[in-house]
Amino acid sequence: MEIAEIQNEIRNWKSSFNQEVTSVWQSPSNIALLKYWGKLDGQLPVNPSLSFSLSEAYSTTKLTAYPVLNNTGIIGINKNSEHPFLQKIKKFWEFVIKEIPLLKDYSVDIETQNTFPHSAGIASSASGFSALALCVLDLAEKLSGNKLPLDIFYKYASSLSRMGSGSACRSVYGGFTIWGKTELWENSSDHYAIAINENIHADFRKLNDAILLVSTKEKSLSSSKGHALMKEHPYAEGRKLQAKNHLDLFNKALLHGDFELLSKLTESEALSLHALIMSSVGGDILLEAASLELIHRIRNARKKGLSVFFTIDAGPNIHLIYPESEKTKAEAFIHNELNDICPENKIIFDYCGTGPIKIN
Repeated sequence: MEIAEIQNEIRNWKSSFNQEVTSVWQSPSNIALLKYWGKLDGQLPVNPSLSFSLSEAYSTTKLTAYPVLNNTGIIGINKNSEHPFLQKIKKFWEFVIKEIPLLKDYSVDIETQNTFPHSAGIASSASGFSALALCVLDLAEKLSGNKLPLDIFYKYASSLSRMGSGSACRSVYGGFTIWGKTELWENSSDHYAIAINENIHADFRKLNDAILLVSTKEKSLSSSKGHALMKEHPYAEGRKLQAKNHLDLFNKALLHGDFELLSKLTESEALSLHALIMSSVGGDILLEAASLELIHRIRNARKKGLSVFFTIDAGPNIHLIYPESEKTKAEAFIHNELNDICPENKIIFDYCGTGPIKIN
């Protein structure tokens, strides 16, 4: 079923439910290996991106719909009617009620929390909006008495979450996902992400990700502003070509278990992202001195034979990635050589996860 067909079906759902209804979902952050940077109207990506979902870095969101209150729409977030994220959520909700009109007559309260710092470059918007979209669609099913097939449920939740945060559409699935139309995957789309785990070598299905927290402060350049800077970027066309070429190579590396190629591509993508940010007109420098020191130490360790590589989202924090077979050596390396660079030794030990969980 295509997105347009799902939309038409859901827009016709009706509700006469007169009781409070609740939905709770836990959804993970994800870490992009091939970066999404730059977007078109409708929250569509300029280039495909590839990521894997995490396990320990996640958002838990509870959505409660009330049939009769003075106000319809979002009441507040975490019992706060002036929450700093409320305006962004309300903008997303305007889109939601166009897609799912039965929700327009309800007052909705949101409770949400993360297991990691928000707005610090660890894709908190990805986990947050994917959890919110899953709750929204779950509520719509409960209120209408309708039930979508599971694969359709996740496809539409992915499409819905994209309108809150582009990278959120990848967090709706566990393991490896790709978002963006490409000839490499016939069912790929700019409107939602797809899981590609059948194309992943067994050695990569249990990748570990130690998130080295250089800073937990809110980053100085939001992702939305960063994407906007790409519209007039002098290297925009070159970036699109680079991403296309890299995707072909990522596919080969992941399919054949080529750790060396995966390492080179992932690090190139991370540094390209920050080069694009720094070379934008009105851009910023998000890396800190400690970020660069971590990069040097990671690369030196790899030269000595340790199977590790890094990536970075749009912030200063470093993701150290390593296979399960290297876990003991990699974590010894972290404790012995990297801990002292992270303020207060803040490190989140994570790994490739199985995706969102509905909490009863």
